[in-house]
Amino acid sequence: MREIFNRVEDGQEVNIEVYLDAKENQETNPWIFSIFIKYDAYNEAEDGLDEFFETKEALIIALEHEDRAVYVGNRLVGEWSEIYFYAKDSKQLDSIAAKILKPTKYIYESNVAKDKDWEFFDHNIFPTDLELCLMQSKHIVSLMEEEGDNKSIAREVEHYASFDTSTQKERFVEKALTCGFVFKDDISSDELEYGVALTKEHSLNENELKEVISPLLDIIKEEHGEYELWSTTLQEDSEQV
Repeated sequence: MREIFNRVEDGQEVNIEVYLDAKENQETNPWIFSIFIKYDAYNEAEDGLDEFFETKEALIIALEHEDRAVYVGNRLVGEWSEIYFYAKDSKQLDSIAAKILKPTKYIYESNVAKDKDWEFFDHNIFPTDLELCLMQSKHIVSLMEEEGDNKSIAREVEHYASFDTSTQKERFVEKALTCGFVFKDDISSDELEYGVALTKEHSLNENELKEVISPLLDIIKEEHGEYELWSTTLQEDSEQV
């Protein structure tokens, strides 16, 4: 599954497309192959965008042919589009890319290096825990907006976390209360033996979700737990009701 998110690196916004399930191929693909294409995605005309996406997909199809490599992600940084693959070996990768890119107008460069632990992928392409939570939250909010929700309206939101022991859960709740959360209920099931629901009033705007989830994640990590996302009720504009 491909997902898109943004992050800021050294004061510059970076748009990242990531294939979330890519690491299933880690053991058989120890070589990272990068292609940097000079391409200003933010100021390109629509027909230019279409041409670039066609070129990018052609690269993916050609390099993934016969399981030679796997596409793992794309980073848009300034005027450069960085396209990344992990491959079984380093042979023919440059020549395959050149066959597609040389006939185009693009200035490009490519490089292949050994990265059996996929360190570059982990640090530069895959989302952090917070980025992943915000990505999942964005999908939830989008579905709610389709049902008429106004994400800017503050409402009570339930946040869920789970732990391996009751002691971890109790320490987490104690810390979360100091951050403005309110204990609502313990949750017990086959999947969540030591689960807990907390509430906090806030909107579903992305910046506010980030402000709420970020410290909560930090506390959950301190107690070696898992964040199980959130739920809330629909809030429609009173003028529309």
